Amino acid sequence: MAPSRVQAKRLGVYLSGCAVFAAGATLFIHSSYGVDPLDTLALGMLEHLPLTIGIAQAAVAVVCIAIWSVWNRRRPVVSPFITFFLCGSLIDLMRLADTSAVPAPLQLALGVLLCAYGSALIIMSGIGIRAMDLVVLTMTSRWRWPFWVAKASVEAVLLTLGFLLGGPVGVGTLCFLVFVDGLIQPFMILNQRALGMENRGLTVATSLPAPAVAVQRS
Repeated sequence: MAPSRVQAKRLGVYLSGCAVFAAGATLFIHSSYGVDPLDTLALGMLEHLPLTIGIAQAAVAVVCIAIWSVWNRRRPVVSPFITFFLCGSLIDLMRLADTSAVPAPLQLALGVLLCAYGSALIIMSGIGIRAMDLVVLTMTSRWRWPFWVAKASVEAVLLTLGFLLGGPVGVGTLCFLVFVDGLIQPFMILNQRALGMENRGLTVATSLPAPAVAVQRS
């Protein structure tokens, strides 16, 4: 396959992943059971500032990228910012849809599946690592923390800040942390075996430091 077609295919997988993830995150919001730590913070910010979820998530991305850049003495990267802004903006648009006819528990269940599958597609595209994971990777590299400990620590900070700002926290938040994170790798395996998709996330990871490989496999 020509390089241009490969790049176009990767971009298609990435954009599809962002759209699917945003649809799932929107269902989390509409279910009123609680949302993931990032959206808890974003929605908490919206309680006090005239922002959109896309702008709020982009602001979080800027902070995470800045921390990573200063800590590692490297130039800021753009793709994590695009991922947060794009997914957040898609959530803003999808929130306009009326899903009240769908029972809240079903919305939550569908939200879990869509967020997990969307995350799998984004990872497999090899494009747009999540901005918070840049900080997590640095923590694992500098402090020798297990990846899950570093990730839980960062998510705890986002969740606490969001809760203090009035963002929604509930059983849906727990479902996201347990089931969405747990289903990502099975969905990647399914895509590889059933659809013959290449996992570009793992391919890209082979050129990164050891801690970075862990995030692509999670």
